[in-house]
Amino acid sequence: MKFISKFCWLFVGVLFIFSGLIKINDPVGTAIKLEEYFEVFSQDIAPFFKAFEPYALFLSIFLSSLEIVLGVALLIRWRLKAILVALLVIIVFFSFLTFYSAFFNKVTDCGCFGDAIVLTPWESFTKDLVLLVMIIILLFTQRYLRPFVQPAVGATVTALTAVISVVIGWYAYQHLPYIDFRAYKEGNNIPALMQASAPLRYKYIMEKDGKEEEFEEYPMDESYKFKEMVAINPEDGPKITDFNVWNDEGDYTQEVLAGNKLIIIIQSVAKASQENFDKINQLVTAAEQSGVTPMVVTSSSSQDFEIFRHEVNLAVPYYYGDGTVLKTIIRSNPGILLLQDGTVKGKWHHNDTPGIEEVQEFL
Repeated sequence: MKFISKFCWLFVGVLFIFSGLIKINDPVGTAIKLEEYFEVFSQDIAPFFKAFEPYALFLSIFLSSLEIVLGVALLIRWRLKAILVALLVIIVFFSFLTFYSAFFNKVTDCGCFGDAIVLTPWESFTKDLVLLVMIIILLFTQRYLRPFVQPAVGATVTALTAVISVVIGWYAYQHLPYIDFRAYKEGNNIPALMQASAPLRYKYIMEKDGKEEEFEEYPMDESYKFKEMVAINPEDGPKITDFNVWNDEGDYTQEVLAGNKLIIIIQSVAKASQENFDKINQLVTAAEQSGVTPMVVTSSSSQDFEIFRHEVNLAVPYYYGDGTVLKTIIRSNPGILLLQDGTVKGKWHHNDTPGIEEVQEFL
């Protein structure tokens, strides 16, 4: 039992720290996921969940930091009983979220490990159940876990962990994630990722006499009733399926993916910061003079964007893109994306708007 207790102690502590670090690496992405949950719960459970949406970023940094703090506190065994109770409360809450997502198929990716490790809802729920069992074991086997440090030292380490975690999260929000796990990270070629790496193969789930059977080729027997077609090798499918850019004249995607493009991404003018547009406008002017084509891609309507562009004096052609895709491309509103023949050469938060010399270094 002593070995089981120590294994659970190490596993739970490390996993909570890892989970928290992955989330706090990208607090904006975690906030987007929380907003999804609030939207679903406001429709399915109670309208008051909608009121939490404006606080999604705060909750993102707080919850991510809390995971790290509790993981560290568990590993140094500071105030063990209180920490285990807190972990139990959190994992029960997470288990509810993941079960709800899985059972009702509401949020298809829980965001447990951000974009680094994508789990299906049922995989997420299973993971939470395993953690729940381990935490319960730890609650009943605390006697095998003696504190590593004095209470004062433990309190100091835990407090420092909390401060450092919040600073890490806030810095990532004010700039960009430290590590980009998404398909649009620097070095990736968008056209290549829009293609399948191998032909997709499918299996057919059929039903006959109340029993399900699977076939790799569609059965000719008409007594079988078709139920579902599932990809056997989905990992070989396109990594990017929804990148499209257009204007009032039609599709502009291929033009964007050719040559050197400096793209100012404005996800939504309603939430876009107007800071740093003096630097952005200087960069746009310099880019035009150096042979790099500047453009704007936004999900806002032309009417809203026209008002916004005059407010910030942004004189550059603009195009449209899907709002969810734009949030996936860059965690900044506005953000700056540099493409060379469809390859992502650079990404900048508007707080880190580069000069033309820095841009040219990437080409």
